[in-house]
Parts: sequence; C-alpha cells; structure tokens
Amino acid sequence: MTGQRADARRNYSRILAVAEAEVAQHGAAASLEQVARTAGVGSATVRRHFPTRQALLEAVFQERIQALRGRADELGRTEDSRAALLGWLRGLVEYAVSARGLADALTYEPPTDAPAGDAPHSCGAVLADAAAPLLARALDDGTVRAGTTFHDLLTLAVGIALATEHHTEPSVQADRLFTLAVEGISPSP
Repeated sequence: MTGQRADARRNYSRILAVAEAEVAQHGAAASLEQVARTAGVGSATVRRHFPTRQALLEAVFQERIQALRGRADELGRTEDSRAALLGWLRGLVEYAVSARGLADALTYEPPTDAPAGDAPHSCGAVLADAAAPLLARALDDGTVRAGTTFHDLLTLAVGIALATEHHTEPSVQADRLFTLAVEGISPSP
C-alpha cells in the first residue's frame, strides 16, 4: 500500500475493518456490496483494492495465518517431531473453527501439490510453507504415516472446521474429531 494516496489508504483500512466484521458475522459468504455500503465506498473501490472475494478473505485472515506461521517456527525447535506437527495442526483446526469463514477461504485453494506460483502469499501457501519443515521432520522420523502430505492435513483441518461449524459447541466437537483422526494420521508410538 505504500505509494498510495492518503484517501486510498484510508479506504483500504476502512474496507478491511468492515470486511472483518462482515466475515465474522456471515463467514466467507459475506456480501461485498454490503462491505462497500457499510464502508461508505462504491463497489468498484472495494474491487480495486480486492479484485476477488478470495483476495478480500486473504486480507481478513492474514493476521491469523501469520500467527500460525510463527507457531510453526516455535514448534520447529521442539525435539518431538510428532508432537510439534500435531500441535501445529491442532492450532490450525482451532483457528479454523474460531475464525468464521477461514475454512471456507481455504477451500478456495483446492489441494494440489503444485508450487504456489502466482499466489506465494495466499493463506494456503503461507500455511504450506509454515508446515513443510514440521511435516518433513515428522516423516523423516517416521512419526507420521509415510505419504502424508500438507494438503492431506489441510483438507482434514478444513473438513473438521466445516463439519462442526453448526454444532452447539463447535470447538469441543472439533477437538473430539481431531483427536479421533490423529490416530489415523499418526498412530501413537
């Protein structure tokens, strides 16, 4: 955003703040037109800053995604590769359950083993980059089932978040499902 006029920076900040509130209330299906109206700008202004719904969602969730990246770095310094990977994955599930719309946003990036390419800063690419060392170490140590990919883990986390979002206590149900799934991903030694 450097180099933009002051009013453009203000519009961006206002749009992003309104979008965060709309996504928190309505999830990934939040109306872009409502975001524009509430922010007091035209829909063309919203689209100039965020050309796609995915771009807007990426911006809304960037702080949470960066926190997960930081958590992966911390866990990467622990000795137990299984505990590190599963601790990070549990954090991803918790974020996806608590941040309405995050799981939906991650489904905009269908699992693929292709490089991030044009979207190196997308939520999925940042998460893949963060988890790669944890997963590689767990695979090398044999503490995770051979052949497990980051996209397997992302699909599992997103699936749990989406499957539990309408439960009375989604975080409790998500934790239960995660615990059940872990034995399939990485049987206890």
